[in-house]
Amino acid sequence: MASQPPVTVEDNPDAAATKKLRADAQRNRDRLVEVAAAAFAAHGVDASLEEIARQAGVGIGTLYRHFPTREHLVEVVYRREVEGLCQAADELSRTEAPDVALEQWMQRFVDYIATKRGLTTSLRILMSTNSTLFSDTSGRVTQALRRLVEAAVAAGAIRDDVDSSDVLHALGGIYSAPDTKDWRDRSRRLVKLLMDGLRFGAGKG
Repeated sequence: MASQPPVTVEDNPDAAATKKLRADAQRNRDRLVEVAAAAFAAHGVDASLEEIARQAGVGIGTLYRHFPTREHLVEVVYRREVEGLCQAADELSRTEAPDVALEQWMQRFVDYIATKRGLTTSLRILMSTNSTLFSDTSGRVTQALRRLVEAAVAAGAIRDDVDSSDVLHALGGIYSAPDTKDWRDRSRRLVKLLMDGLRFGAGKG
């Protein structure tokens, strides 16, 4: 019996429609997560889900189909922020000088902290129900920073007595700073001051 040619999307309009629907659904989900991250950073975890859906260009029903609870959306946003932060470390390492990569990554870290601060209440709830969420994600961030610091030290771009855990501790102070209108601007200035300290005396060992 002669073999039959494979059925292509062109041969099956229903398959094309299904593929398009899935692509549209993924775009909607990605857009919801992106808008939610900005909303949580700006307004905290109590940001209106209806407003998030509206800004994402979908109905509230679509939001709940992707994220049945607020905590589900919070977890996805949090994981997205961690993933973006770690990817930024790899990308900056490939495209920038080691000290510049470190500084730009720390500026990106400010945005990560802004979102995390907005998620505080729900993250506490998740901590009690998902014991691996924070151990997995915090370890990835720590490793990303360590790679950047070690590369900058090896290049002689920052002091050779710098430990990445000390840098992370310094950045952690930004998280606990008072939540004022100019918090993000002040935090970015603090990152610049921190980098000045890291660069001071570099290459003189």
